[in-house]
Amino acid sequence: MDAAELIRLLENVVRTGTVTEIDVSRWRVRVESGGLTTTWLRWNAQRAGAFSVWLPPSVGEQVWLLCMGGNPETAIIGGSLYSNDNPAPGASATEMVMTAPDGARFHYDTSAGALTVSGIKTARLEAAVSVTLDTPLVECTSLLKTRTFTVSEGGNLEGNFTHGSGTFTSNGVQVDNHQHGSVQRGGSWTEGTQ
Repeated sequence: MDAAELIRLLENVVRTGTVTEIDVSRWRVRVESGGLTTTWLRWNAQRAGAFSVWLPPSVGEQVWLLCMGGNPETAIIGGSLYSNDNPAPGASATEMVMTAPDGARFHYDTSAGALTVSGIKTARLEAAVSVTLDTPLVECTSLLKTRTFTVSEGGNLEGNFTHGSGTFTSNGVQVDNHQHGSVQRGGSWTEGTQ
């Protein structure tokens, strides 16, 4: 092997390119790099063992290739790079930002201690035993719907409430169906409930 060939191989050990095709069923992509389109290559996974992460690259994403022996046919994708077409979603050393193509955004700012998730349509959290929200305030800005609930230390109800489809009991008295004793006609007070 002459010096020119050796230099060419060394220059090809690490290359950059752009994803042109994706095959999600086989976890692989094709990359265009320097006028060359690679064979199908596997992309880098953040975790692929007992803990596993699925976050496939997308067409148009810039990546870097690690080509064993300088041969792009043996390349693996080492990771992604920001580019003019896909710039960084954040601009601070104190934040972590993840975005999705539908506009969803996950943002945590350590300087403010604030987590914001926006742009999603639904969220679902399933737990077999319990979910604990340990905070001084949980605020719901619209409808809160639950199958049952228990309040253990009191509170206040404000606004208009409608009750239906079941009994309503307060301190042992069924509010929507009970009797009064010692009832008199006129302006006198009644006495007791049962």
